[in-house]
Amino acid sequence: MRIVIIGAGFGGIGAAIELQAHGVRDITILEAGDGLGGTWLYNSYPGAACDVPSHLYSYSFAQRRDWTRLCSPQEEILDYLRTVAHDYGVDRLVVPNSRVTACRWDDETRCWTVETDDGTSREADAILVATGQLHQPAYPSVEGRETFAGHSFHSAEWDHGYDLQGRRVAVIGTGASAVQFVPEIAKEVERLVVFQRTGNWFMPRRNREYPAPVLAAIKHVPGLQAYRRRFIFEYGESLTAMIRHPATLGRLGAARSAGFMRWQVRDPELRRRIWPDYTFGCKRILFSSAFLPALQRPNVELVADAISAITPAGVVTADGTEHAVDCIIYGTGFRTNDFMFPMEITGAGGRSLRETWAGGPHAHLGMTVPGFPSLFVLYGPNTNTSGGSIIVYLEAQAAYVRQALQLVRDRGAAAIDVRPEVEARSDEETQWRFAGTAWTRCASWYRTPDGRIVANWPGYMREYVARTAVLDAADFALIPAPAREPQAV
Repeated sequence: MRIVIIGAGFGGIGAAIELQAHGVRDITILEAGDGLGGTWLYNSYPGAACDVPSHLYSYSFAQRRDWTRLCSPQEEILDYLRTVAHDYGVDRLVVPNSRVTACRWDDETRCWTVETDDGTSREADAILVATGQLHQPAYPSVEGRETFAGHSFHSAEWDHGYDLQGRRVAVIGTGASAVQFVPEIAKEVERLVVFQRTGNWFMPRRNREYPAPVLAAIKHVPGLQAYRRRFIFEYGESLTAMIRHPATLGRLGAARSAGFMRWQVRDPELRRRIWPDYTFGCKRILFSSAFLPALQRPNVELVADAISAITPAGVVTADGTEHAVDCIIYGTGFRTNDFMFPMEITGAGGRSLRETWAGGPHAHLGMTVPGFPSLFVLYGPNTNTSGGSIIVYLEAQAAYVRQALQLVRDRGAAAIDVRPEVEARSDEETQWRFAGTAWTRCASWYRTPDGRIVANWPGYMREYVARTAVLDAADFALIPAPAREPQAV
């Protein structure tokens, strides 16, 4: 089988390892960037790190015992992914600088054509779209943004050639990325103005280097690493439980977060400005013990007024104040609901995935969409986690896709297609399970403008792993191979 994987991050690399381990040899990984790494290649801003402990934010089959910290920095995660890809022989499958522009299914040949921006076309029997949810930078729609005369860039496209030393800098956004880089750049800029749209719920995270005795114990004590991984897994599940039950368990999480935030911010005026006005867990819970103290530095100002415009000189807020700056850094996140778009994907009968998803992305178990045979989305709709590790989901998805492709191979079929009624029932159940949870209690990047939650899985990691452990062949239709022309004797 000819397999094309789009994206060389954790999802694409993990899927290639899984398929190769089960005898699939014709695999091509198309990567838009200049190398593998995904989000950990692109996001190299100061302080970039994962907020999930590394012994869970890593492949179960490739555990490391030499992480330097609980939550590893970007360079260490990127090195880990490159090392794993090399050790399992899949780094050689990556074709860098190959941005996919279109995937088209042919009803006659019953295979896919994959086109890249360099004009190359490839045929594939199956496509795994592993572009993820956090790869397309989002910029705010603010009047005058293009008129700014100073320097500007997005945190996911950090300009390491620009010296922030002694500059007046504006940071727009206070999400997960800004929470990591603001404490770092606050130490070197002359003045830092942080513009916040909404406050965040914070949990503590002191991410110091492991002392030598701890490193030695992790490396040499039998079972310790497995115990730590299980402990963090269960801790992540407890966060999900708080989000699923906001009136009971969620109050405990909110109380812990509130106590931590009150302890870190003693000034009542600043506390008022940073305080979230929504239910604990409705938006992403942030882990940082450095961000709130950074806001209290003498050279840092937090502005909670809405931004009305950007001028050549700086940022204007709703009260009419113009904040003059030399540089604007956009910590405004990603276009999470776009998934693989603007890539054009055309399935059976010429149907467009963009049109199919006009009312919001949806897929059976986040992976398969009716009418798009042998097209699988990794980290697709409703597979994000608010309280765990996406690597757990990606490993489960890779094994599920492998089962689907084995079924195609064993039955001598051309492709596999999820039944429409199965996908519709799956989506209905997924959306129904959000009722009563914290996710429904505010607007967030998890949702479309009409309120449909398209990013998150509504339950627990262990549930998703169980649901995807064994592929049910009855959920799918097999597309027979095209009839061969009789050959002359």
